[in-house]
Order: sequence, then C-alpha cells, then structure tokens
Amino acid sequence: MAAVSVYTTSSGARRYRVRYRTPDGRQTDKRGFTTKDAAEKWANRIEVAKADGKYISPSAGRVTVGELAGQWYESKIDVKPSSLERYRQTLEQQILPTWDRVPVSEVTARTIQEWINDLSARRAPSTVKKAHHAFSMILDMAVRDLRIAANPSASTNLPRRRKPDPVFLTAEQVFALADNAGQGELVVLTLAFTGMRWGEMAALRVRRWDPVRRRLTVAESVTDVNGHSVWGTPKTHQSRSIPVPGWLAERITASIGGRSGDDLLFPAPGGGVMRNQNARRDWFDKAVAQARIPRITPHQLRDTAASLAISSGANVKAVQRMLGHASAAMTLDIYAGLFEDDLNDVADRMPRPPVVAGVFDLHARRG
Repeated sequence: MAAVSVYTTSSGARRYRVRYRTPDGRQTDKRGFTTKDAAEKWANRIEVAKADGKYISPSAGRVTVGELAGQWYESKIDVKPSSLERYRQTLEQQILPTWDRVPVSEVTARTIQEWINDLSARRAPSTVKKAHHAFSMILDMAVRDLRIAANPSASTNLPRRRKPDPVFLTAEQVFALADNAGQGELVVLTLAFTGMRWGEMAALRVRRWDPVRRRLTVAESVTDVNGHSVWGTPKTHQSRSIPVPGWLAERITASIGGRSGDDLLFPAPGGGVMRNQNARRDWFDKAVAQARIPRITPHQLRDTAASLAISSGANVKAVQRMLGHASAAMTLDIYAGLFEDDLNDVADRMPRPPVVAGVFDLHARRG
C-alpha cells in the first residue's frame, strides 16, 4: 500500500511525499504535495489504477511525440501505399514541426486546440482534419501502451469543411467531353458509364473484359506514389463486376485488337500505366474547356455515372455495387438527392382511399 509522509524542503516549507510500489515491485515515490489530503487522494488513485491494470508510470510519459510517431507509422502495415504516403506527408508537414520533441505526457487538450487553431489559419479544413486524425491515432497508441491515461485530442474543435456540390453531367455533355478528348475518348466514356475510380480503370487488364456478358471485373488498382506505380487491391479490398452498355461494349472489344490477356486495357499513349496527372495535363482539362461543360475532374465522373444509372432506374444497392462503396448507407449519404424522384414514384403508386363526390370518404372507411 502507498504510504504518505511529511518532509521539509530546503526553504523550510512543509510538504508531503507518497511512497508506493509499481506493479513490477519497484519502490518509488512522488513528492511535492502541499497538503496531506492531496497526497492521500493521489495515493488512493495510484492503488486503484494498479488494481485495474491502468497504472501509468511517470517515466512512460517522457517518450516524445516524435518517437511515438515513428512507432505508429511503422505499425501501419494494413494500409495502402498511397495512404501510407499521405500519413508520411502529414507527419512531416503538420505534426512533427510542432510536436516532435514534446513528451507525450505534456500534450494537453489546450495545446492541441492551439495547434489546430494555428493550422486552420494556414491550411484547408480537410488538411487540418487529416492532421488531427493522424495525431489522435498516435495518442490512442500512447493510451494503449499505458503512457498516458486518456487521449487529450478527443474534444478538439475542428474547422468545418464544406463539401463541394457534386457535378452531374448529362449524357450529351459526356459525349461532348469524349468527342474532344482525342486519345482519351474511350477512357472518358468508360469512367462516365461505369463509375470506376481512375486507379481501377488504369489497372484493368484485357483479361478482365468479358465481351459475352459485357462485364468489366475490377480486381486491382494502381496508384502513383512519388513517381512510381504501386499496385494493390481496390479501395474496399474487394473485386466487383460492372455491367457495360452494349454500345460501349462494342467500342471496348474493338479497341483490344490482338492484344494478350495480360496487356493493359487502357494503356498510356506511349505504353505503360495511364497516369491521372499526365492525362489531365495532356488532354482531359483541355477537353473540358473545349466541350464547354462545368469544370470537372476524372474522379468526378463517378458522380455522373451514379446520376446516369439512377436516372435509368438503378436502385441504391445496384449503384453501391457499381461504384464499389463499402455500404448502401454510404451511397445514400452521397446521392440521396438523386433518389428523390424514385421516392415520388413510390408515393404515387400507394393505394388511394375511395373518393365520393371529389372528397375522400374517410367516414365510410372508419365504418
């Protein structure tokens, strides 16, 4: 059990010391309490923490945020290389310049809020939120390792991020964009009518195309990381089969020629993987301007694919599977407004009560 004793400082002040044993049996103490009551309360908390397995060694919190950040980064073996690269940039650009040498035990809710406020004055809300999320995960690891008792980032006030409204092109606008895309015509049509992500499209092999069933199988994705093409699974780590309109299927089949099954279905003009940044520079952004359509990125053609599918009668589960969303709830969160017409159709098909002389005969229904 912890024991409380009194001592006198060099200046003659009366103070109290708590002597106790750590869970591994080592004798240690904490001194400097100005009252016996404060010392006893602290001693009681120590005994309860030891009994509950939540004892925090004073030395455990001396490790710096920089040291913990390195351990956390090395533990991220379950994320894609592109995500790992974004974490590295967040650490180097937003977190470590402020927290590198700070002991984790000295990180407080107030200092975190001050850091967030400073970042918000210089960075976009999305960047600030990513930095806070990464820092919070580092502090979660510190809690799990019993270096701090609780995560001080839990109550941080973050800047609001206004999500831009999605851009939905009409079919006519898609065809206009494709007509001006030159070498990228088939890519534009495929993205706009299948909803694939750029990395999924760029990773497609000829063998992933089934001309009989008119299906594209998305089983891989390729991402550009520091100038290198990194291959992996799709975003949800699951493959999916996407139906293709008949007219587009004919175009895809005709484009294959005599290529082998391992060849890329949509290679770059000079061969190899088609990169988003190069495509935008070489032809996509120019095609957008020439087609005189709303400013749009290749990734935003997914919104158009969803819009075209829903307007053609697709339900939420079909759109979810086509886009590769993790859940139908996620699809509804993004495209709920596009299903309003479907809801109106459902309401219009509901049974109606009998009408007498132009008035609902509710009394008759009540009997």
